[in-house]
Amino acid sequence: MAKKSFQEIINSPGMPVLVDFYADWCGPCKTMSPILQQVARQYEGKLKVIKIDVDKNPAVAQQYRVQGIPTLLLFHQGKQLWRQSGVVPAHQLSQVVQQHLP
Repeated sequence: MAKKSFQEIINSPGMPVLVDFYADWCGPCKTMSPILQQVARQYEGKLKVIKIDVDKNPAVAQQYRVQGIPTLLLFHQGKQLWRQSGVVPAHQLSQVVQQHLP
């Protein structure tokens, strides 16, 4: 199966997509990882969670003006619904996702 482009993923109809812009060397990104896994499990089948390494995908990071990491963006059918930089506690992230589920 061909790898979908970032644009194809965030523009796809159906479930919202939560994007985590991160880097392997980033401490707060490591803190965010289990939180994202928890939220992904909580909303399995309702939310897609993807991680974008800013070092490997600088063009995408630049396109969305990601300056600090971790930065989380929530998209639904290509439309950006929410954005936040820094570590987001699980309960807060959960509330944001809940608000934006179709």
